[in-house]
Amino acid sequence: MPTATQTKAGPKRSPDTARISARIKTQTQVLGFHKVGIVPARALSPELSKMNEWLARGFHGEMNWLARDPGQRADPRKLFPEARSVVVVALNYYTPAQHRANSASGKVSRYAWGDDYHEVVGEKLRNLLSWIREQWPEADGKVCVDIQPMMDKAWAVQAGLGWMGKHTNLITYEYGSWVFIGELLLNLELDDADKEIADQCGSCTLCIDACPTNAIVEPYVVDSRRCISHATIESRAPEMDKEVATKLEGWLYGCDICQDVCPWNQMTPATDEPRFEPRAGNINASLAEILALTPETYATRFRRSAMKRAKLSGLERNARTLNGNDNSLARN
Repeated sequence: MPTATQTKAGPKRSPDTARISARIKTQTQVLGFHKVGIVPARALSPELSKMNEWLARGFHGEMNWLARDPGQRADPRKLFPEARSVVVVALNYYTPAQHRANSASGKVSRYAWGDDYHEVVGEKLRNLLSWIREQWPEADGKVCVDIQPMMDKAWAVQAGLGWMGKHTNLITYEYGSWVFIGELLLNLELDDADKEIADQCGSCTLCIDACPTNAIVEPYVVDSRRCISHATIESRAPEMDKEVATKLEGWLYGCDICQDVCPWNQMTPATDEPRFEPRAGNINASLAEILALTPETYATRFRRSAMKRAKLSGLERNARTLNGNDNSLARN
């Protein structure tokens, strides 16, 4: 028979949820996270409606996994039935290096300059879960870092980490949009004092105006089929969409244009996570080197790098496309 502090599902409601929540938040800082918020595990109904509308318009492009049971993405209890709370964390990945204009190389999105964030954020969250289990033996949880069916940005907004920018990236006061997001689903009832903060984009449309492919079709809505990041990372087509291909502006992997122009990203401090420091050849990648890779050298070159996402065939396609463009117009 369950005790007064337990339900039939097993989780425990502590008589001092605020104290436990505060200890968990302190431990996230010890582990190197830069922001944290805690919210109850519940269904995100308005966000699910927006996602369903976005999917119905075909804006997910080739990311077909997003259309598989979107309802699961909006309710963490479908992923971890015992979930009672969602601990949402953000990790600053900004480093002050800059791209250079060079037609012999292609620009790489800032998030992929260092080690794969899935591994870095995932390791920290697993360490957090281990610590929580040591403190409260009845605790259990599930780590989520991007590849799990969670609406990461929506949960970050719910937890008060920031607001959704018009480019659809999370924007924080302290670090702009240069953050990775992760969640820890817990079977503990925790304090839910963290609340959403107001949208601070105002009348600014710099991200919309700067997008060379007009992928931000309206504020807070991106058509992935027009997006350079989708074309260079997610697309598996042997040849790039012609309209996007002529407007790459030097990007080989991903695109940061909408983030680079955002006023909230102009004063971001450098990250203190050394694994996000740029690897050699990952700020601007040599097109000749990419086209000379073999499966073996590709595996070595991009070991533990987020750039594996595009696969060798995708990087080769992107490099061929850039070679065929006039890169003299590439942005700095």
